[in-house]
Formats: sequence, C-alpha cells, structure tokens
Amino acid sequence: MKLFFTLIILFTNITFFAQSDSNFIRKIYDEALSKGNSYEDLRSLCKDVGARLSGSAQAQMAVEWGEAKMKSYNFDKVYMQEIKVPRWERGTKEAAWVKTTKGEVSPIKILALGGSIGTNGILKGQLIEFSSLDELKKAKRKDVEGKIVFLSQAFNQNDINTFKAYGGCYPIRGDGAVEAAKLGAKAVVIRSLGSSLDDYPHTGSMHYDEAVEKIPAAAISTNDSELIGELLKKGELEFIFEMDCQTLADVTSYNVIGEITGTEKPDEIITFGGHLDSWDAGEGAHDDGAGIVHCLEALRLLKVLDYKPKHTLRVVFFMNEENGNKGGQTYASFVKEKGEKHIAALESDRGGFAPKGFSCDGDLEKFKNLFNFDKLFNPYELYEFQKGYGGVDIGPLKKQFEGITLFGFVPDSQRYFDFHHAESDVFEAVNKRELELGCAAISSFIYLIDKNL
Repeated sequence: MKLFFTLIILFTNITFFAQSDSNFIRKIYDEALSKGNSYEDLRSLCKDVGARLSGSAQAQMAVEWGEAKMKSYNFDKVYMQEIKVPRWERGTKEAAWVKTTKGEVSPIKILALGGSIGTNGILKGQLIEFSSLDELKKAKRKDVEGKIVFLSQAFNQNDINTFKAYGGCYPIRGDGAVEAAKLGAKAVVIRSLGSSLDDYPHTGSMHYDEAVEKIPAAAISTNDSELIGELLKKGELEFIFEMDCQTLADVTSYNVIGEITGTEKPDEIITFGGHLDSWDAGEGAHDDGAGIVHCLEALRLLKVLDYKPKHTLRVVFFMNEENGNKGGQTYASFVKEKGEKHIAALESDRGGFAPKGFSCDGDLEKFKNLFNFDKLFNPYELYEFQKGYGGVDIGPLKKQFEGITLFGFVPDSQRYFDFHHAESDVFEAVNKRELELGCAAISSFIYLIDKNL
C-alpha cells in the first residue's frame, strides 16, 4: 500500500511539472507572437547597420548596436569581449565577361570569394571547365597551365537536406584556388553554392596554402554558370574579369555578451547565440541576423516573463564566424581561463525559417530523459530532436569542457541556400511569423535545459 501511494505521489508530481512546463511554454509563445520585438530588431540590424563584414565600420556599429539592445532589455550584465579579427576588403565592384571565338561578349555576375587576392587589373584567360574538385585534381598540368579554371559542380537536387548538398559542393569553394594553382592556372571561378537558378552570385570563405602560389578566386551566379556551360559546348571561351580585393592587417573587434544571473547555480553557465558578422553582400538577414535576434529575443522573453533561472543564462553575439571563427575560439579559451563551468550551449545559424526542432552534439539520451520533447513541443510543430551538429561558434567549447552538450537550432532548410552569402539575403527575405516562432522555440528550449539540468 505504501508503494502504491508513493507511485501516486510521484505520478502526480510528474504530471504537475509537465503541466507547469506546458503552461510556461505557452506563455513564451504568446509573448513572442503577440508582443515580440524580434522582427523590428532584425529590421534595425539589417537596415540601420547593414552588412557586417569582420573588421569593417559596419561590424563595429553592429557591436555597439548589440550592446545597446542588450542594455535596453535590462539584462543583469552586458559587456564586450575583445578579440582580434581578420580584415578583408572587396574594394571596387567586380566586373566579368565571357567572349566567344567570334568576339561575342556576355556580361557575367560575379563576386570575389572571401580572402581572395585581386586580379591586379583586368585578367584574361581561356576558360577550362571541371565538374568537381576531384576531376580537377586528376587533370594534367599541360591542360590547365595558363588558363582560368571553371568549377561547375551544382547542388545535388536529390539531397532532401540542403546542408548536405552544400557540404558536397563546399570543396570547390574552399580548396579550388589551391588545387587550380598547383596546375598553373591563372585564376579559378566557381558555380555559386546555391540551390536555385538565379542571378545572385554567392560569396564565402576560401583559403590559400602558403606553399602554393595565390591566384584570384570568385563565384558566379547559377544562371551564368548554366550559360557558360552551354557556350563551352559550342567552342572555346575567354574569361575576362577584374577584382580589387585585398587583405589588410588584423583589427580589434568584440563579442557582445548579455546575462541573466542564475539563482541556484550562478557559476554554471548555459551559452546561446549566433554570429554578428556577415558577408558584405546583402544585409546578412538570414545569415546570421536571424540567429542573433533569435537568441536576443529568447533571453528577453524569459526576462519579461519574470523567469528566475537556476543557472546563468548567457547570450553571445559572436564576431567573425564567416572568415576565421576568432569570436568562437577566443570565447572558449577566455571562459576556460576564467575557470567558468559551462554545462550546455546552443547556436542559431541556419536562417530565420519555420522551426523544426534541435540537433544534439552530445549525450542525446540524457536530454531525452530530462524532458518530454514530444509532448511539450509537438503542439508547436517541432518534431526533430536527434543527433547532429551544434554550430561553428560554440564548437570550440567542446575542446575546453569535456562532456558539454551542444545544440543546434534546426529550421526548415529548403530555401536557405537561395540567400546564403548573396545579395538577396536582405530583411525582406525573412518572414515575421517564422522568425517569431524560432525565437519562442529557442526560448522554450533554453528554459527546459535550465530547469532540468
């Protein structure tokens, strides 16, 4: 009989806490959808500050914007963490054309890849196409030397997960210049890493090998890639382009940090955030303005609902994710040196689209046992909670804190690579309701982690 009553009490307590969690999550969603600040905050970041390439004046203004926003929301602590970041400048707007053997000229929409050297005036060369980086690696030097390499690999449209398709194409951007230079190429141009056919070239980081000659590297739009492919079937093409980009000395910048202090375990920290920098094309709305306001709003929602966290909740606007990850690396080293204890971290860096759930880089079963994800989140159409990736900025925490669990916010991915690193990534491309739902999902998730750990 005693065991029976013990089980009844235990069941009653579980039911009570589950109902309490459900009620509070409902309040979070109601606040986000009816009184939320996220959409206006994103508008302000995109329109009042603009694109935020590391080391630029706009990046510094974004730091000041972030500090002011956090202070306006009365977080318990707001401060900046000094870091050193690379500074690369695009310079004069790029220009490009292709010319047939008959002298017919077609303009090409082009963007220099981040970190590329310039062309030192107008650069011309015969275009030679390769369908992948592996195909280029198998080429003979005599066939490539003195020419401009065109890497035409397209997204695999059969990949349902567009991030998988992106990963399959990434080597042409990251390693294309090195492999082409090894064979004596003058330059390399790649098909933009985008899932749709459009006129927007997509930039993004690339790298050089100090042991290999540096050559210019650029991306062209998917529509122009299709055009060049068709023209090459008819005969030789000359590629003509000019880029004025350059790398300057590193400069000082900052991560921006805001906190609500824990009431029971203030020395144990849950970090969540996104990256404040963006590429200089577009306004960095999905990448990663949405992630910034997701996490800013998530903490604001808990603050305005008078939630008293057990652990210290820390939102971080990381600087320099796009071309160096100095913000994430410096943050992880700094908090380790301070002797802080970090128990979990979450990142939002996959756009402001409709939320689907969360990925877990760590002990998934532990967290499945801590709270009933299905029952609490299915009413909000969040169904995904599985092993996966956390994020670039929070990734360095794994090296500093053994056993820490990292989470990645997972929105719908189908349209993300229409905008990624392109001029089309502007405020108008973000849906207000989808953005607000993402904020509420992250706020609810942080609440459950804090309450149950």
